[in-house]
Amino acid sequence: MPVDSLAAQPDPVIARARSQSLSAMLARAAERHGARTAIICGDVHWSYAEFRREVDRLAAGLRRLGLSPGDRVAILARNSHAFIALRFAIARADAVLVPINFMLNAEDVRFILDHAGARVLFVDATTVEVGLAARSDATEHVFGIDGENASPPAGIPSWAALLCDDPLEPETRGGEDLLQIVYTSGTESRPKGAMLSHNSVLWEYQSCIIDCEWTAGTVALHAMPLFHCAQLDCMIGPALHVGAKNVITGSPAADNVLHLLVQHKATSFFAPPTVWISLLRAPLMETSDLSALEKGYYGASIMPVEVLRELGERLPQLRLWNLYGQTEIAPVATILFPEEHAARLGSAGRPTLHVETRIVDDAMEPVAPGEVGEIVHRSPQLLSGYWNDPVRTAEAFAGGWFHSGDLGVADAEGYITVVDRKKDMIKTGGENVASREVEEVLYRHAAISEVAVIGLPDPKWIEAVTAVIVLRDGHALEAPEVLEHCAAHLSAFKIPKKVVFAGNLPRNASGKILKRELRLSLL
Repeated sequence: MPVDSLAAQPDPVIARARSQSLSAMLARAAERHGARTAIICGDVHWSYAEFRREVDRLAAGLRRLGLSPGDRVAILARNSHAFIALRFAIARADAVLVPINFMLNAEDVRFILDHAGARVLFVDATTVEVGLAARSDATEHVFGIDGENASPPAGIPSWAALLCDDPLEPETRGGEDLLQIVYTSGTESRPKGAMLSHNSVLWEYQSCIIDCEWTAGTVALHAMPLFHCAQLDCMIGPALHVGAKNVITGSPAADNVLHLLVQHKATSFFAPPTVWISLLRAPLMETSDLSALEKGYYGASIMPVEVLRELGERLPQLRLWNLYGQTEIAPVATILFPEEHAARLGSAGRPTLHVETRIVDDAMEPVAPGEVGEIVHRSPQLLSGYWNDPVRTAEAFAGGWFHSGDLGVADAEGYITVVDRKKDMIKTGGENVASREVEEVLYRHAAISEVAVIGLPDPKWIEAVTAVIVLRDGHALEAPEVLEHCAAHLSAFKIPKKVVFAGNLPRNASGKILKRELRLSLL
């Protein structure tokens, strides 16, 4: 048989031998670094060998539930050792992870559980009430997990009941099989489920390991939510891949972060600008010895220039990376390196190791340096599509590139600056808020004639969700009433931070609201 025919019809045994999976990655790390510390969370300390053992026992318990390969398992919880063990156990059990934002209300959580068809849900003491209220018909089992120094919630089975020593059958999934479905907000009122394979995530780990300089000697503090791809797949995943020490906490509060950074002599920390700002403003910062902290990462929004200057003065040994991307690319797409910050403040940098990026016009033709266009990507890190949504999948990959929905410009050397968002997304405090979802809630109020929801610069939130409202004739309305109305229908982080009343909204000739002009008028 010709060689090309063999390539076209690979032997399934050979294909299995060549396949990679997330849990196989952990197994290799445990073999290489068995005695090294893998996980610290409160009073829990696991070596790599112990961590792998817990993952395997948990995976055996998940299989005993009768899960079929590809079944979805959801986690609605704050960071803990249990969360990260589940993350790997779900993969080892041939199931699919669905991490859920713990700041969502029951209605939002129920949509994700229903849409994903999650058969199992894990909650902790802080999320059990919402989780039980959101439980869908598809969700057959609900288990409670430990939090950081906290027991599982009472009244439901504990995850400890799943731990068992049944022999584990070999994995059947890996490579291009689905590893996780991560729900991401868009301009639509409902989120989309980005499908990421084992390969997508492991390619992204390689990009991060090399470009973010992850090593076995790294001591990383993980304080941002693990339901986000940023913390899960830019930080703790690559760190475990190389044998680093990982300190996990469920609280990004400044005093807690500073205490843990000092206690563990952490060398690496990731947070959005809002958290870095909170560290600088905390009184405890004045007495905290952070001389071990060498690598700092930020994303979700641009770091204010003044904050970068202050970080440089107070932590001169700290090198900073700006990471830009989105869930759909697992999630890092471009990186601005520490030595590039001084000359290119505000830039998102250039594509990471396994990403090809262009700035294109509506005809998919590359634009000249300095011209605005849409940021598009090609990469093995990319999602394989949106769960049960072929229409939006086709739109996202039109022309053979993934459309980020962001508008940007590139200079002659390929450094990208993000200038606007086609998707009209507001990134506030590290969270994504879809303008349309907030607008639809506001339009339910009888006194509101028109509304536009935009993001405005804010010293605390970086972008503040801002509602610009035109009232109906003869109606009166005050800002507190607007916020009360939103609180009845939206998760807390989606509620506007600012309310502005206007006589009209700027529009173009076709009647479209000009949000960019509206933003400029309110600056």
